[in-house]
Amino acid sequence: MRSGAQSVERALAVLRCFEQVDRSLGVSELAATTGLSVSTAHRLTRALCAGGLLMQDPRSERYQLGPVLVVLGRRAEEQLGYARALPALESLADATGESVNLGIRSGADVLVVLAVPSRQPLRFDQLAGSRVPIHTSAMGKCLLAFAAPPPAGAGALSELPRLSRFTERTITRRDQLVAELERTRARGWALNDGERNPGVRAVAAPVLEGSGAAVAAVAVQGPALRLPDDSLEAVAGQVIEAAEAIGPMLGTLS
Repeated sequence: MRSGAQSVERALAVLRCFEQVDRSLGVSELAATTGLSVSTAHRLTRALCAGGLLMQDPRSERYQLGPVLVVLGRRAEEQLGYARALPALESLADATGESVNLGIRSGADVLVVLAVPSRQPLRFDQLAGSRVPIHTSAMGKCLLAFAAPPPAGAGALSELPRLSRFTERTITRRDQLVAELERTRARGWALNDGERNPGVRAVAAPVLEGSGAAVAAVAVQGPALRLPDDSLEAVAGQVIEAAEAIGPMLGTLS
């Protein structure tokens, strides 16, 4: 049984190599990234190609994502309600003039599932498919603060590894993060104040299911100079309104 599960885990690791790259990968690159032997990586890529999850360029012998994933991705987007949520995100981006994201928890990360870029020439975008360490993200704070079962606290952090530092503002102590989650839960929104990228702020609100647990989070993010302290409450109100509108659309997640 473990051998079969291990094969699945390894195949998933190979697929995840393509998550944040926009190019094809060779089998040696896949092996190096996953820590697998070249022969094991080759065996897995052949099986994934046979299933349509990967495809190989016969000239370069390099691999890229396959057509079956397009079908599965579109089906998942429809079933999870993400396609229905996009207009609300676009309206929020228009209203605030900043980039907007919808993210979900994926282990110790936030996985960005939808992204709407700002029209401003100076902006900060987080592309769909990208991952962000959960403790450095406004969306991540919402997902932790409103995790099931409430209340949030040390239990919400039990699965997190060491809190790595990215800027001088990154929260790296668990007691400080717990206090930040308590503030987030009390006011209903979270702030990322240059904790992952210097000079970038993000305001996020949770997308809640009926029990009050977060199934996703919505964030507005941009240069700190366009998100000053005296604007945060107003922006937070807009983000909360968008998150509340999106909640019923993601009901299949509950």
